[in-house]
Amino acid sequence: MSDRIPFRIRPMLATLVEEPFHRPGWVYEEKYDGDRILAYKEGDAVRLLSRNANDHTARFLKIAAAVGALRSRTLLLDGEMVVFDRRGVSRFQLLQQGRGEASYAVFDCLYRDGRDLRREGLAVRRKTLEATIGEDERLLLARRLAENGLAAYRVAKRKGYEGVVAKDLASPYVEGR
Repeated sequence: MSDRIPFRIRPMLATLVEEPFHRPGWVYEEKYDGDRILAYKEGDAVRLLSRNANDHTARFLKIAAAVGALRSRTLLLDGEMVVFDRRGVSRFQLLQQGRGEASYAVFDCLYRDGRDLRREGLAVRRKTLEATIGEDERLLLARRLAENGLAAYRVAKRKGYEGVVAKDLASPYVEGR
């Protein structure tokens, strides 16, 4: 098996909606306030790239090391680089100013050990992600909120989160949309 991921991607983007909603078969995650980062692990090499393909590996060496320590030989993870305040809320200003320890809140796994997962539904990709992320406190699974979208929105507002990201469990990963 090759240690190379045979493609590079543009991240899937969220669509802004005016009102919170609930749909069966959807999940609701915290919307993080940070930098969108794609983590490419190819053998012993790790690169952390922004949505515009700028390399942030040197800026987040501890995160790169944590991704490098994961057992998979090849990985492509999608997530948000964040710094949390004392209440556990991500704050972009803290990340930008270098105040506090950065964490990588990972919400998707698009490639693992030779298997392209982009056409799989989110439910399959999330299970793969859960089986991949280890115990390192710098790597976090994106927080799932209440199963009901309206309740998730209320929780997010009450806790001061940036918002909610609603995701269809059956949806494949669609780049750039």
